[in-house]
Amino acid sequence: MAKNFLSGLFGRKDKKDEPPASDDAAPAPNDAAAEPPAAPAPPESPPDVVAPAEPAPVVEEAPAQATATEETDPPEQAGEDKKKNWFARLTSGLSKSSTRLGDGVAGIFAKRRLDSETIEELEELLITADLGVAAAERITDALAQDKFDKEITDEEVRAALADEVAETLRPLEKPLAADASHSPHVILMIGVNGAGKTTTIGKLARKFQEGGKSVMLAAGDTFRAAAIEQLTAWGERTGAPVIAREVGADAAGLAFDAVKEARETGVDVLLIDTAGRLQNKSALMDELAKIVRVLKKLDDAAPHDVVLVLDATVGQNAISQAQAFSEIAGVTGLIMTKLDGTARGGVLVALADKFKLPIHYIGVGESVEDLQPFNADAFARALTGVAID
Repeated sequence: MAKNFLSGLFGRKDKKDEPPASDDAAPAPNDAAAEPPAAPAPPESPPDVVAPAEPAPVVEEAPAQATATEETDPPEQAGEDKKKNWFARLTSGLSKSSTRLGDGVAGIFAKRRLDSETIEELEELLITADLGVAAAERITDALAQDKFDKEITDEEVRAALADEVAETLRPLEKPLAADASHSPHVILMIGVNGAGKTTTIGKLARKFQEGGKSVMLAAGDTFRAAAIEQLTAWGERTGAPVIAREVGADAAGLAFDAVKEARETGVDVLLIDTAGRLQNKSALMDELAKIVRVLKKLDDAAPHDVVLVLDATVGQNAISQAQAFSEIAGVTGLIMTKLDGTARGGVLVALADKFKLPIHYIGVGESVEDLQPFNADAFARALTGVAID
């Protein structure tokens, strides 16, 4: 269905690491995903499976036609990003968050003792940096026990921050791995519109393939043609088959068919996209619950992972999103994107304190390499501006 439409948009295949233009641009306030677009008349025979397209020949003279969006690699950065190691990219991506914390700490502890006033100022700084009340209290209490009424440098404070953040997050490091006992391993991807969910699916598909797994994608965001087109483009780019329907089709029925197809073809991993929905829209959340119920008709344990994709730029609103999606769909793990575009990276600590959900991946850029398995120590040091050992 989306294949012919895409032939013009995605004709070039010479930039393999550049993700397709994203449908996950930041949503308009409140109702970005609330109302589906009017469904066009379906084709007479909509295909069930969109097969990967044959690679188009490389045309050296033709300029790349990339839409300028958050998910498109700037050409001048593509080569540099590949040369950076992950910690360097993580440190660079979290620079806004670390600068906010570092400048605040330096301002508080410039040639000062750790007294009641400085402890109060530090606690307020940590809360405003989105680390949450619980983490702020733990960190200031730990400092007060060892350093109260003593001179303390901002470097010492940042080191203590890094240690506390790492200790909080370390138990939540968990790779997103396919269980060979499930055939297929079904991963339901959920989140609000604008979080980067569909693009994250494409990146995960490539990572699973690099690990030797076969992958199928299901275009379960049937509300928007752009979402179907984007996932189909990722299928073409990665060679993964895509199960798709016409706009407006029943998402739960599509998910059911995708599991059956994945079983019949012996696919290892099935990644199911879902419509971006706001957590305060009950009808859309009910549809998500329906998808989960339908999947369980084929496999009591399915979906085997329910991964919530969160946009770091929303700050504390990520807490309410995690709460709502956990109640509806039973979230099993998190992926946080766009940490490079915000000074609110500390919200990951607040999420960990409240929900104790595994953190699978974090993203600090547009390319596939900028989505990496979560490492608590590296994240803590990049967040606080402390060099890694």
